[in-house]
Amino acid sequence: MNGSSPTTRTSAKHSNSMQPRLNSYALMAAAAGVGVAALSQPVQAKIVYTPTHHVIGKNGRYKLDLNHDKITDITLVDTSGCNTDYCYGRFSAIPAGGNGVEGKKGFLSIPFAYALKYGALVGPKQPFSGQLMASDNVGYLGQWLNVTNRYLGLKFKIKGKIHYGWARLTVTDRNTVITATLTGYAFETIANKAIIAGKTKGPHEDKIREQANSGALAAPPSQPAALSLLAMGASGLSIWRREESLATRSKTASARETL
Repeated sequence: MNGSSPTTRTSAKHSNSMQPRLNSYALMAAAAGVGVAALSQPVQAKIVYTPTHHVIGKNGRYKLDLNHDKITDITLVDTSGCNTDYCYGRFSAIPAGGNGVEGKKGFLSIPFAYALKYGALVGPKQPFSGQLMASDNVGYLGQWLNVTNRYLGLKFKIKGKIHYGWARLTVTDRNTVITATLTGYAFETIANKAIIAGKTKGPHEDKIREQANSGALAAPPSQPAALSLLAMGASGLSIWRREESLATRSKTASARETL
C-alpha cells in the first residue's frame, strides 16, 4: 500500500503539468489540420481561359462558346461581295439574345465594337452596344482594320446571370477581303465581376499557389511528432502521454544522477 502511494501522487503531478502543453499541442494540431485542408481543397479558378487558333476567312463565321456549355454566346461573321459599283468586306460580332459586345453607336448610329488593348477593363460600367468590327467598302469603318492582338469585350449569360469575358483577335484587310484570326478567349466565373482584357487566370488562384509554395499554409514546424499523435485521436493521446511521462522520468533521473 505504502509503496504504491508515491506513484499515484507522481502520476497526478505529471498529468497536471502536461495539461497546458496538451492544450497548446491541440491548438497547433487544429491549425495544422486547417492548413492541410486548405492545401487539399481544389482551387477554383476565377478566370477560365481557352487558347485556340481559328482563322475566319472570306464569308466565314465562328460560333464562340465562351464557357463550353454548347450554347453560342457570340457569332463572329465575315461577309464580302461585290456589286456593280464596288466590292466590300465586313467583319462583325453578333451577340446572342441578352448578350453584348463592348462598344457604342457612332457615325450614322452604327454600333462599333471596341478594339481593346491589353489591360483594358471589361465590366458593368462599359457600354455594350457594339457589333461592327471592321468594314471596307469605298471607305473604312471600325477600329478593327489591320490590328494585331486586340481584345473584344464581351458579356453573356450563364444560367440567367451576366458574366464578362474577352476574345483576342488579329484582323487584316487586303483589297476588301477581311481575315480574322481568333487566338484565345476567357471569361470571369463570378457573375457581374469585371475582367481585365488579356488576363488568363484569377488573382485568388495566384495567391493560394504562392502561399503553398512559400509554406505559409504548412503545419507549424514545432512538435511534428506530437501533432501526428494528436491527429490519431484517443489512441494517439494515450501514446503521447506515455512518451511525455517517460521523457519526464528520464529528465528526473538525469537530474538525480547529476546531484
